[in-house]
Amino acid sequence: MDVTIRGKNLEMTDALHQYVEKHTGKIQRYFDKPIKMNVLLRISNMTRTCEVTVYVDGVILRGVEKSDDMYKSIDLVFDKVERQIHKYKTRLAKRFKEQKVLSTQFMQEKEPPAPDTEFEIVRTKRFQISPMSPEEAILQMNLLEHNFFMFFNSQTDSPAVVYRRDDGKYGLIEAEK
Repeated sequence: MDVTIRGKNLEMTDALHQYVEKHTGKIQRYFDKPIKMNVLLRISNMTRTCEVTVYVDGVILRGVEKSDDMYKSIDLVFDKVERQIHKYKTRLAKRFKEQKVLSTQFMQEKEPPAPDTEFEIVRTKRFQISPMSPEEAILQMNLLEHNFFMFFNSQTDSPAVVYRRDDGKYGLIEAEK
């Protein structure tokens, strides 16, 4: 397991580092292969924040929790990530049972850069688009707790975007050829 633990505006003590490593071991037991995990501990305005990002098979699991105690934030965020893992594995198992197809190719979700240069671009992210079904894209979007997700639709062989509508349902935007 590749774990990166960083602190921002706080001193990383051995006790804090060991506490985080204890929790990362609990996450690793859910996976057969090694995973990559980034943990950021931050203090701002008397709020202790723990942010965890887990990369496994191209899937990104992410959780952020804030509280008045750093140890409490760590406990809360790792519980949240553990729930995401259960949700992810349950949905994949259900889809495998129903469709007899299990796609392990998921892409890393990041915001695409804005094409219009008249506006101020404050952040640019790049990612590799992998083929998947719209259902897999919705699953990935929900795991990341985002409102939209860009992917390459394996059914139509074209780029597409799924998004969460105001009524709680989902929309699909596809490119015309």
